[in-house]
Amino acid sequence: MKVDRLSVIDYRNIDYIEIAPSENVNVIFGENAQGKTNLLESIWLFTGCKSFRSKKDSELLGFGKNFAKNEIDFFAKGREQTATMIIEKKRSITKNGVDLKSPAEMIGEFNAVIFSPSHLSLIQEGPVNRRKFLDTALCQLKPSYARVLAKYNRTLEQRNALLKDIQFHSELYDTLDVWDDRLSSYASAIVSERIKYTRLLSESCEEIYTGLSDGKEKLEIQYVNNTGLYNDDIYEIKDFLFERLRQNRREDIFNKITSIGPQRDDIDIKINSLLARKFGSQGQQRSCALAMKLSEANIIKDVTGEEPVILLDDVMSELDVNRQDYILNHLNSRQVFITCCDPATVLRMCEGKTFHIEKGRLI
Repeated sequence: MKVDRLSVIDYRNIDYIEIAPSENVNVIFGENAQGKTNLLESIWLFTGCKSFRSKKDSELLGFGKNFAKNEIDFFAKGREQTATMIIEKKRSITKNGVDLKSPAEMIGEFNAVIFSPSHLSLIQEGPVNRRKFLDTALCQLKPSYARVLAKYNRTLEQRNALLKDIQFHSELYDTLDVWDDRLSSYASAIVSERIKYTRLLSESCEEIYTGLSDGKEKLEIQYVNNTGLYNDDIYEIKDFLFERLRQNRREDIFNKITSIGPQRDDIDIKINSLLARKFGSQGQQRSCALAMKLSEANIIKDVTGEEPVILLDDVMSELDVNRQDYILNHLNSRQVFITCCDPATVLRMCEGKTFHIEKGRLI
């Protein structure tokens, strides 16, 4: 999978940029706040996922602009394809001349992996970011997972609303069996896929991190299910979750929120058996996050048969030369976009194209 052409118009601080990138390494360089990360973000949006920086699509527009237009020509699934995205209050997208119902229909059509400094939150902050990491990775691999996740979240909202109403309408208590059956059904599919994915992730991360640390440290990743069940059998998980939901009803009604389910799960990330978020240094935490993102790319390749596009935002600045070498040596045969202030940092180790950005334009 690779990008052949990218056109970006009135997107954040980018007035107009069009590039024909290398199929190998592409270095986007310039001073801070010139539009380097914006260019990576414009590519990422074609995965069908939301921005890794903004919650509202309207924030993606250039200042004073009514809309933005991003266009990409890419090679995937054995053929040349094109996609055009128009951003107003919301995003709309056309692929190969056909209007899609929503950008989410691009999930699985164009795959990419993004690493930015904000992804250190995977290690340093709470479980929300780690659950989001798993869900985003799985949505790219399996569009059906995205649909089940959406159904689960809607059902969870409805059950939580019901828990708040029961104190005023006791007759609603009898409907909980129906909601719990539905919720546990969707939850079991989510938990099963997350457990399977985490096993693959742990295997790949262990190998990559060993290389990054020159064999001095061992990285382990484990899914933490708040029910204590680690079987990936979907039917066993469903029965187990349904029973736990029934057992926790009094507590849930009292607290007016659902206490059991994948919305409470986490992953433990350990270096030499110690939690990285508590005991890891800044360099170790950064290396953990990088290992996870590079492993995400490996899993996409293994499952789909296609290399995802790699997007690395300011990844080299805090790494020593040996770790930089290791990362770049593991990007062979992949198309990579790297932002940095000094292109010599990257180009001393590999060949590719450079793009100098200043004030949202190529110079």
